[in-house]
Amino acid sequence: MKFHSLLRRIVALAWLAATVAQADHLVYFGTYTGAKSKGIYAFRMSDEGKLTSLGLAAETPNPTYLALHPNKKFLYSVNEVSKFGERKAGFVSAFSIDAKTGMLTALNQQTAGGTGPCHIALDEKGRCAVVANYGGGSVESLPLKADGSLGEPGTFIQHVGSSADKGRQEGPHGHCILVDPSQRFALACDLGLDQVLIYKLDAAKGTLTPNNPPFATLAPGSGPRHLAFHPNGKFAYVINEMLCTMTAFAWNSRTGVLKELQTISTLPGERQRGDSTAEVYVHPSGQFVYGSNRGHNSIVGYACDAKTGRLTLIEHTETQGKTPRHFAIDPPGKFLLAENQDSGTVVVFKIDPKTGKLTPTGEKVEVPAPVAAVFVPVK
Repeated sequence: MKFHSLLRRIVALAWLAATVAQADHLVYFGTYTGAKSKGIYAFRMSDEGKLTSLGLAAETPNPTYLALHPNKKFLYSVNEVSKFGERKAGFVSAFSIDAKTGMLTALNQQTAGGTGPCHIALDEKGRCAVVANYGGGSVESLPLKADGSLGEPGTFIQHVGSSADKGRQEGPHGHCILVDPSQRFALACDLGLDQVLIYKLDAAKGTLTPNNPPFATLAPGSGPRHLAFHPNGKFAYVINEMLCTMTAFAWNSRTGVLKELQTISTLPGERQRGDSTAEVYVHPSGQFVYGSNRGHNSIVGYACDAKTGRLTLIEHTETQGKTPRHFAIDPPGKFLLAENQDSGTVVVFKIDPKTGKLTPTGEKVEVPAPVAAVFVPVK
């Protein structure tokens, strides 16, 4: 059996095993705080996709993106603000998880290095966190301690440059950073530069070093926002906020090189004023890729060719609310949760495992300004 055929079979079997061993999950929602929101909210989601509120899990300002530790005991959030003590910077918070109640206990905080941190990710062993700063146009690494707390920053890198749109791309705007499946690299989407910057990651030391080549370039004015890897580790998908497109890349985990394969629209027609994209996810089975459209207020679904990495449109599904800044897929791959920021709602859709099509389950809950979600399995 050829290697790639074997790899696809392993991925499929792993996903099938996960769907068989289903269980309830805790779901944590990050928010923009204000009059209605005070921080991170917890829900319990049943195997049937029903959400039950557990209340405010932790009070913290603008926890707009969340990341779970691999041991499922700790949760991390960026705090998208511009001041941390006397420093002109946002910060990152670490929490321990009470699996019985869903409540979070604050462990500590560390500076994000730049203003407006908006994304955080961890390596698969939980040794290091990496953070992207939108306002500061920078990235930072933070070693993690055995007790789940954040160590002193390991590496801070300031991005430099601009791109075609002088209103939105007058300077760098880091919007996402993700560790690749090989755990050797961290890839950062910078909306202001039209680049995906590539860093060598030493998770044990908690450091980042620019790769050679140091970045991949997208079409001028694209505004790359978020990135997701295919489970087979061969492809990466970048959703472009400003042009409302999805770009498929081939990923070489040995050299750290992205090669563009395809760029297609996320919309059913011409882009209208107010349209922009937000989140991208690859289904755990690797068969489908999804993206969210703000303004159009929809989830776009694509079928994914695991051999070529190329995408084919399935459908567009209304999110039943305004501004789906984020959505999330549960670990078994049964449900997609659309988070409508401006409606203050989370809507649950069932995913057809054969076609990838979405069907609303009728489950809709209120969450103030939801913009992030993380699933934690519970026994």
